[in-house]
Amino acid sequence: MSGFNKVILLGNCVREPELRYTPQGTAVTDFRLAVNRVFGTGESRKQETLFIDVQAWGKTAETLSRYLQKGTSVLVEGRLVLDQWESNGEKRQKIKVVAESFQFVSSRSSAAGGEAKGAEGEATPPPSPEPHVSGESDEVPF
Repeated sequence: MSGFNKVILLGNCVREPELRYTPQGTAVTDFRLAVNRVFGTGESRKQETLFIDVQAWGKTAETLSRYLQKGTSVLVEGRLVLDQWESNGEKRQKIKVVAESFQFVSSRSSAAGGEAKGAEGEATPPPSPEPHVSGESDEVPF
């Protein structure tokens, strides 16, 4: 049986993205999203926040690192990956999302002015929108 690994998240960036390059020159950026879920009704209404690590490669990484900043709302589409490493002789692992495409989401106050759309219909923030091509396989192993 074949599997399906697709994740769509809408959240706010909680820290500035970190851009770096592999020895082969491929851009990689890491950032963290806060994704909220509100549930319940009336006085029993509660909110749950998940903090999710996201990694992007290639042109996607460069565009995100250029425009994404703390507090920015962004919709990310990608896949889950298991990151494994060893620290002080102890095996560690964490699930993260590898972004395959994204779309900046404007706040209500700026939504009246509309959004600039780049290639593939993805929103890019002013002042200088750059097209973003999704679907490219930019991932390069270290």
